[in-house]
Amino acid sequence: MTDTEDDILWQEVTAGVQKINTPNRVQDKPKKRIRSKKTYEEVGTFKSFHHNLELGTSADIDKQTMRRFKREEFGVEANLDLHGMTTDAAYEAVRRFIVSAHNQGKRAVLIVTGKGLPHPEQDIFESKGILKQQLPIWLKSDELSPMILTFIHPSQKLGGSGALYILLRRKR
Repeated sequence: MTDTEDDILWQEVTAGVQKINTPNRVQDKPKKRIRSKKTYEEVGTFKSFHHNLELGTSADIDKQTMRRFKREEFGVEANLDLHGMTTDAAYEAVRRFIVSAHNQGKRAVLIVTGKGLPHPEQDIFESKGILKQQLPIWLKSDELSPMILTFIHPSQKLGGSGALYILLRRKR
């Protein structure tokens, strides 16, 4: 194409476009949003919140915070022991615990599930502990994931693979 053909094509493409006249001024400051002080318990579930929460992921965390979290530099501010609970009772306890800890402004919490005992008829290489398997699923639920940044298995001194060390989002 030659320059004249380009010019003709450009004129055809931009034929219906009109220039918007705006004064050259700085935009007004955005109005402050009034935030309600509702707790997560009052708000309910967040169906529109999509947070890809997996064990040890750090998508919503800066590297320095994740490094501090993995080094367990955030002190455990609350813990919950699920030993001896049924699945239903444990789920309700976890739900209440996370909501309460978040509403109180706590950052790092620990939930102990235990490592689980194998069933006598179960293969020794199969995973054991129903609560240990279910806890990450519960934490990824639409109800709890908006309050959680990440979680990992802590060091042995905090429970190792029989516990989850959870970093909660800041309450704003």
